[in-house]
Amino acid sequence: MKDSSEYLKKRAFFDSLLTIYGRKPVLEALEDPELPVHKLHLASSNRRDQLISRMESLAEERQIEISYLDRKELSRISKNSRQDQGVALDLALPNYGNYKAFLLKNEAKTYELLALDGITNPQNLGMIIRSACAGGVDGILLPRKGCAQIDPLVIKASTGTLFKTQILRCNTLADALSDFRDSGARICGLSSHASMTLAEVPGNKPTIFVLGNETRGVSDAVTKQCNELVRIPMQNGVESLNVAVTAALISFRRQL
Repeated sequence: MKDSSEYLKKRAFFDSLLTIYGRKPVLEALEDPELPVHKLHLASSNRRDQLISRMESLAEERQIEISYLDRKELSRISKNSRQDQGVALDLALPNYGNYKAFLLKNEAKTYELLALDGITNPQNLGMIIRSACAGGVDGILLPRKGCAQIDPLVIKASTGTLFKTQILRCNTLADALSDFRDSGARICGLSSHASMTLAEVPGNKPTIFVLGNETRGVSDAVTKQCNELVRIPMQNGVESLNVAVTAALISFRRQL
């Protein structure tokens, strides 16, 4: 039992790790004492300029482990060899992890989540995170494939709110939504053709609002997991809104 508990604790810790890269984002994270940093990764071939020296100094001051790697090893960590600039940083974020842990913790509670299906624009992802944080949404379901991933562009667009927002990772959104449905959650896909409006969705049970791709909308596989399709009423012949604007309306729907 103890071994199982230790394994789950260790797994939860590694699920909470978010790796960022690029010299400016990494330096800004190291300069923020409120961000829990796990490890700094530097390419051993980096020229020891002022920025690299500053990162090393900050890591030493905060007693953060530094690993020196060749470029190939670093690219496996950053997953973006073209833009990592020879640096990567592991953040241990308490609000970042696997959706299953959230399900277990909140199975008897009423919550609202946003689920992202094919949101590929990093700027949109960052603005969605910002709106969800400001509006008090309980979390964002973000699949590991088919969506923009957390990178410096997303961090910049979120204006720091990424680190305050519950990000729930999943491999495939359809499978994750199926698990949420089995737990009793209402799954609402956004569609301009739906008969139900956003204002008509009751708040009496856990609810997940699915936002689809910027041009194609919610995918067929994800639509099959939806209990309801809902729309935002449009005036003056407007057919659709930017997905980040839609996320903002959902996030604040009960606060205005």
